[in-house]
Amino acid sequence: MSLSIQRVTSRNATFQQWQALLGNRTKRHRAGEFIVQGVRPISLALQHDWDFAALLRPVDARPSRWAEDVWRTAPGQRFELADELLAELAERDTEERPELVALVRMPPDDLDRLMTPGKHALIAVFDRPSGPGNIGTLIRSLDAFGGTGLVVAGHAADPYDPRSVRASTGSLFAVPTVRVPAAADAIDWITAQRESGVDFTVFGTDESGETDLRSVDLTGPTVLVIGNETRGMSHAWREACDRLLSIPMVGSASSLNAAIAGSIVLHEALQQRQH
Repeated sequence: MSLSIQRVTSRNATFQQWQALLGNRTKRHRAGEFIVQGVRPISLALQHDWDFAALLRPVDARPSRWAEDVWRTAPGQRFELADELLAELAERDTEERPELVALVRMPPDDLDRLMTPGKHALIAVFDRPSGPGNIGTLIRSLDAFGGTGLVVAGHAADPYDPRSVRASTGSLFAVPTVRVPAAADAIDWITAQRESGVDFTVFGTDESGETDLRSVDLTGPTVLVIGNETRGMSHAWREACDRLLSIPMVGSASSLNAAIAGSIVLHEALQQRQH
């Protein structure tokens, strides 16, 4: 297959548009595209059939077999960039010349993407998270422990921020992630799923939760709500929860990082479901 390759060797308008995707959330979502850096994330995006808008590589590249295979098989436009420009998009030093950087299109924010036929749902809701790294960490745990999707609810950090994508180590492409503007959007969807026969139980994590994590059944269709890192769950989510869970702890720590707390509950769900 013959590929049409365009060269970018200066900070022209095209490069400036790509550069804006790194740090400008508004422009990222207006374009509907985000930057993917690194071998594993790019490989998983391709493996899970995400829509590539473009691939970027260095001018006069001497690609590895991996880079050549991706360059040959992935959809999208092709660009070759000067080393310092590509390093900037990869957020690396120029001495660490990346082989590829990808521009990938965002999927629709459709909550029905969270349902996997033939599998009991294990969905996490992150309520107004402020840290993109925490979003990526939680996505990684969902992938590792059999979660079926993530809802990022309310005024929140962006799951397509490069820091989130990196923290997920590519799991973003394996776990459906949906943004909703307010808690009510997700709560209404859960209600509609219950009315259609999906027997969801909604659990919240809270340091003052009255129910020990180890005493609940997480084998059925489950929604796990994790609150904001500083303020915890909103009133709307507290009202929507069937049970508030506490995680047994010793020592002087009074609480856990939000993504870690969610990961512990997800691991407990995996253990129950494996047995």
